[in-house]
Amino acid sequence: MKSKDFTNNLQGMSVDELNDELVAAKKELFNLRFQNATNQLDNTSRIKEVRRNIARIQTVLTQNKSTVEA
Repeated sequence: MKSKDFTNNLQGMSVDELNDELVAAKKELFNLRFQNATNQLDNTSRIKEVRRNIARIQTVLTQNKSTVEA
């Protein structure tokens, strides 16, 4: 999925859905790091992609928080 599509999809989600997505992404990142440490990971670029997706999710959460407060 392209980053633009992913971001647009995130902006349509509720805060609870975003938190669930964040937890799932962090679990995936943990598993990828574990696989990398045990030399079982083939696609190491996936770690970078998941890290960026986590940052995107956190950005949308922050934007939602600031719009609710304003």
